[in-house]
Amino acid sequence: MLRKLESRPPSQIAVFLAISLRLFYSLVAAALTPFLRPAPSLIHSNALTENLPAPAGWHYALLGIWQRFDTLWYLRIAERGYDLPMAVIFYPLYPFAIRIASWLMPPVVAALVVSTVAAFFFFWGLLRLAQPDLTQPEQLRMLLLMSVWPTSFVLFAGYADALNLALIVWSVIFAREQRWWPATSCGILAGLCRPSGVLVAIPLSVIALRNRRAPALAVILSPLGLLSYWGWLRWTGRPSVVDAYRVYQGATLAPPWASVGEVLRLIASQHDVLLAIKLALVILVTALSLHREVRPEDKLFACAVIVQLLMYTGRPLLGAARYLMPAYPGFIMLGRYAGQRLSRKQFVFYFCASGFLNLAWMRAFLGWSLVL
Repeated sequence: MLRKLESRPPSQIAVFLAISLRLFYSLVAAALTPFLRPAPSLIHSNALTENLPAPAGWHYALLGIWQRFDTLWYLRIAERGYDLPMAVIFYPLYPFAIRIASWLMPPVVAALVVSTVAAFFFFWGLLRLAQPDLTQPEQLRMLLLMSVWPTSFVLFAGYADALNLALIVWSVIFAREQRWWPATSCGILAGLCRPSGVLVAIPLSVIALRNRRAPALAVILSPLGLLSYWGWLRWTGRPSVVDAYRVYQGATLAPPWASVGEVLRLIASQHDVLLAIKLALVILVTALSLHREVRPEDKLFACAVIVQLLMYTGRPLLGAARYLMPAYPGFIMLGRYAGQRLSRKQFVFYFCASGFLNLAWMRAFLGWSLVL
């Protein structure tokens, strides 16, 4: 089946994978429902849990179980706007998409549908980006490893990550095709989606400078999404994103080396296995992204993504596995390595090991015991 799949056009591969994973994760979540026994203290540690659906029935198993952590904030913003100070942490594009889709379906369904459609465009775009560098078998291995990357289930949860990733990869695709206004539009929207979205301005700028033509100057507008959101927060008297992270998340800005030092100290003193796994994932993606065959603009972008996730202390490497996913150059090189260096049995082993970590993270997430 894999050989038949790898010969298909990228859009068809992406459709198949997005639909298959949507069904798979929905079924896994539903199957886990009877076995989740989260402590009330864990649930109520979140600020928006007073009106959660009762954990019973098929409706909860298929939909209510996805109402966790950030999803609650996105749904509230979609319904009420930025009525609470902490809400400013959550950028506006995804809740706006939920609000639009909610004209046709319930909000929770809308959130999952938006994420699933965005995951399709991300998978399709990732294959498009990898086409010049990878063979068809390598492209498929890359996508399969991406689909089981630890915390990749979040692409099909009520989170903004899939939308952010789709906008980033298509912005780069359009820039490489010298379609400057679509590239800039995707860049602007990415900056309205997540903090890492604005970093796509780096590869866009390098590609534009290499082009040396006036139309390419459009990409200098790509940071406007993030800047306009920050400007709106200031104009309306709301706290800044940085202040909200400090006050409500206990995360303060610091040099990357300070975060790394704190991580190493905690691993050595507390023997934190989960933190060690996160650090190993950061090292892996960094090493792959700096490979000599990676384009300069892609290296710069991946390094910016990694530096950004290391710039917060207080809760070191919180969400690191998830925040590494925008570093598409590392995953493209991972696909090349998996295609050229791993036998079929070795690939299956690494696929299953990564998939196990992903599902373990998912179970902890659904049980309210792990914040992504």
